[in-house]
Amino acid sequence: MSNKSIKTITTAILALISLFIGSQYFDSSVENINVDIQSSIEQLYATRQSGIMVEFDGVVVKLLSDDLDGSRHQRFIVKLNSGHTVLIAHNIDLAPRVPLEKGKKVFIYGQYEWNDRGGVVHWTHKDPRGTHEEGWIQFQGQKYE
Repeated sequence: MSNKSIKTITTAILALISLFIGSQYFDSSVENINVDIQSSIEQLYATRQSGIMVEFDGVVVKLLSDDLDGSRHQRFIVKLNSGHTVLIAHNIDLAPRVPLEKGKKVFIYGQYEWNDRGGVVHWTHKDPRGTHEEGWIQFQGQKYE
């Protein structure tokens, strides 16, 4: 095989690798869009979008009973600075329970799902299968994931 053939094959392989890597970073699917400002949660709610990772903070306004149907979830409602409220469903089979207090600030990174009551955020934990972006909840300086 000549040097020119090797150079052509190498260039083609590098081009394919670049295309593959580029497609991983520039995937325009909704699931890979991260939103990191609170006003965007209202926008997601207004446009009925779901499956988007969001990072935000708010105040715990209501502690709810755990959802025990299937995987157990700690549930609570957070109010954003804008007044918008969102339900948080934190999987306590995969992550530690957060010792929340009503009226205290909490920081959250998880997946937003639209519903007509303001939306719900879940995936606030590590993914044991390693196939989903991992989330977390931070409360009083401690991260729960």
